[in-house]
Amino acid sequence: MGGRKAGIRAGAAISCVLLLGGCGGAGNNGSARHEPVTVAKAPAQLPVPRGKGSKSADDFNGDGLRDLVLNDLVKSPDDAHGDDAGIGIVYGTGTGAGTTHGLAPGARQLLNPARQAARTKGRSPAVFDAEASCDLDRDGFTDLVVSTDPPYDGQGRPPVPLQILFGSPAGLTGRAVRLVIPAAARAGNDWPDQPVCGDFDGDGAEDLVVHASDGRLSYLRGPFTRKGAPRAAGKPLPSPGSVPTGPALDVNRDGYDDLLVRTAEGPATSALVLGGPAGPTRTGTALPSGIDVALGPFGRGRALDAAVGSMDGTSLRYDLPTAVRDSISTPGSVLDAGDFDGDGVSELVSSGAELRILRGRTTGLSATGMVTVPPPARGTTRVLTVADFTGDGRADLVVRTYDGETKDTVAVYAGSKEALVTAKPTVTFSTSEFLGMNS
Repeated sequence: MGGRKAGIRAGAAISCVLLLGGCGGAGNNGSARHEPVTVAKAPAQLPVPRGKGSKSADDFNGDGLRDLVLNDLVKSPDDAHGDDAGIGIVYGTGTGAGTTHGLAPGARQLLNPARQAARTKGRSPAVFDAEASCDLDRDGFTDLVVSTDPPYDGQGRPPVPLQILFGSPAGLTGRAVRLVIPAAARAGNDWPDQPVCGDFDGDGAEDLVVHASDGRLSYLRGPFTRKGAPRAAGKPLPSPGSVPTGPALDVNRDGYDDLLVRTAEGPATSALVLGGPAGPTRTGTALPSGIDVALGPFGRGRALDAAVGSMDGTSLRYDLPTAVRDSISTPGSVLDAGDFDGDGVSELVSSGAELRILRGRTTGLSATGMVTVPPPARGTTRVLTVADFTGDGRADLVVRTYDGETKDTVAVYAGSKEALVTAKPTVTFSTSEFLGMNS
């Protein structure tokens, strides 16, 4: 299948995922080491909390708390080279005064392609990866767009590999349905992949943008039916690149979500595509070549800003969608962003050999008081997402450390008003907890 194997990342960053090599060093208050949780040590499985619907992002069960999506689950040592284990979901829990809200590893769910994927010619797909999440049918429960590998003989236009799992009061239950992309909305013979959610036409319903080919995008207007069909879809839209990248954000504060499109995988230039009544049709600011891009309000009183990560450090392009305002040099080429201290200004997460957080201030980003985050375990660490999982108005940092294909540690560093993030993880678990689950 052409196109990348992507995970979904929440928060105000537009970014690919790159493994960080040799993460070490002390954090803001020292370093902590944690061994991965084995199945024997895993917390007892809890029922998924039942919700009534919400407007929270990544809230598959509609209880108002954000949930975490995990691709590439570790495998059993006896089956290290086996088929895709599926997608893991860890649900947020916590109700009542004085109760801590946040991710609960016990409230976990395995989305298995044999049980949840739509079959093709009676066969389940071997690939089942989370790609994007939003409330496509507008019922108050977040839905998950997944990528599969339907059979294709290489002749003519390939089938649509994307499927939708719909949220419900019990979470992501039932079988997926295939995403419908009308023939008139497709272009060329590339795989239609790399979906990005956003309200690009400002009507309050979530839309999808999908890579077409030849510098064009398929624009699918929401809401979507429970059979996977968009409300409308016109001819493919011209695009300044071939890699649409999420999440979509309203960069210029005009009420329409905007999209970042990269010209290629890896180091490449990129450009904003601005939404409007007709969808994402206008090419906006061009950004310089880099490995990664993060968007966020890195200072007060401006529209969103852009940070571009390169092998030489991070350059900042402020005041989108037009002016170049500043630059800052810091190691790290992979970026994310979030408001860890709750002051309304985003911090920048810059990762490479070490994981660092640069403070956002009224005048913009500052390396003064930069925080270095310790890895949660020995191995290779990467950032999974930056998002508020506790509902306290401060972003949390979620990272994952690998030690081969059969061991890992997922750690949540809670946002902190004083220190940006806690010195030690507030939650740790291993994706090995999903091994052997039946659903």
